Amino acid sequence: MKNPTLRTWPDEFRGVPNAFLRSALFGAVRKGSRIDLKRVAINSIGGVQISYTGTRLDQIDLSVWLSVLHLSRQQMLGQELRYKAYGVLKLMKKTDTGKNRKLLHDRLLRLAACTVEVVLGDISYTGSLIKHFYKDENSLEYVVILDARLNALFSKSGFSYIDWSIRSALDGQPLAQWLHGFYSSHAKAYGLKVSTLHQLCGSEAREIWKFTQTLCRAFDALSAAYNKHGKSFEYAIRGDLVHVQRQESLTQCRHLSRVEKTKMMRAVLAGREYRSSR
Repeated sequence: MKNPTLRTWPDEFRGVPNAFLRSALFGAVRKGSRIDLKRVAINSIGGVQISYTGTRLDQIDLSVWLSVLHLSRQQMLGQELRYKAYGVLKLMKKTDTGKNRKLLHDRLLRLAACTVEVVLGDISYTGSLIKHFYKDENSLEYVVILDARLNALFSKSGFSYIDWSIRSALDGQPLAQWLHGFYSSHAKAYGLKVSTLHQLCGSEAREIWKFTQTLCRAFDALSAAYNKHGKSFEYAIRGDLVHVQRQESLTQCRHLSRVEKTKMMRAVLAGREYRSSR
C-alpha cells in the first residue's frame, strides 16, 4: 500500500492537528529544565484523550515540529526526508548560528524520543512525533522519517491552519503562541473560564490571579500581532469568563456558513423559526 502524504496547505500557514492545539501537549511553559513524564494524561478538550511519555514539550518544540511537517507536506510519509539545518532554521525565522543549530538538534532528539498516545473517537495514534532521524555527516543534511500513521490526525476536520507570520511575531512568548494556536483551531470562539485556559495551556503558575495577569499580557501581545498583520483580535475578561472575537479565516467562514445552512434546513423541515447564531 502506498504511503500517504499530508494534506497540503498554503506556504504562509502551518497545518496542526486540533488535538494538539486544544491541549497542553505543547505547553506554554518558560525556558529552563524540563521534567520527564511517563504516560501522563494531558489536559485537553473536545473529547480528546492524550497520554504522553518523554521530556515535557513546549512551544519551541512545536515550532520545530511544524517546520519539519511543512517541509514534508508534499512528500510521502514513512520515507526518508532530507533537510539542511539552515532550511529549517530559516522557516523558523531564526539565524543560522551554532547556538540555534544545537537548539534544533536537541529539539529533534526530544521529538524523536517521546511517545504520544492520542484517541479521538474512532481515530487513534500511538508513536513518536518524529519516527527516526539522524545527521548525514557527508551531506550535512538531517534525514528524518515521519510515521505514516500521523496522517490520521490530519483528517479534513481534524486539523487547522495557523498563520505563521503571526506565530513568528510572538516568538519568545509561549502563552501568546499557545493562545494563537488554540483560538485558530476554533471557527467560532466561545466563552471559557480563566481556570480552564490555565489547565489547557499547561501553565506552571500556581495562583490563578498571577496567571490572569500573564494571560492579559499574552492576549495584548496576540492582539497587537493580529493588528500588525492587518487582522483583528479582541478579548475581554468578565468575571472569570474570557470572551474572544477575531477575524475568521476564509476556510472557517466557509465552515460556519455550512453549519448555518444545515441549522436552517433542519429548522425549516421541523417547522421551526430559524435565527442565525452569527
